[in-house]
Amino acid sequence: MTTKILALTDALGNLVRFELLPGNRYDTVGVAPLIEGVRFGGLLADKAFDCNWIVDDLNERGALICISQRPQRKEPLDIDLELYKERHLIENFFGKLKEFKRIALRSDKKIAASAQ
Repeated sequence: MTTKILALTDALGNLVRFELLPGNRYDTVGVAPLIEGVRFGGLLADKAFDCNWIVDDLNERGALICISQRPQRKEPLDIDLELYKERHLIENFFGKLKEFKRIALRSDKKIAASAQ
């Protein structure tokens, strides 16, 4: 059994809120509860979050949309490619999360070898 983690971070990459989903669910299912009641000026996301209802919700909020788009989108959105580069902050967050998992489970070979 797998689990998906959707995370909302601030502009510095610090966790604001997260949602856990079963591994067999679409990522977009967890977006509504993730952004509900949260005020923000923009959303940077990958292709998994490129769907019309998310774009419409962000437009209603007046938030900047910076979502990498699927090739089949009929009307491509203009996104700020320089701003999109800042998405590495969320990737860094997930990298830290995986590192803490290795420490907690002692699955990293270097840590396991030094513990013995």
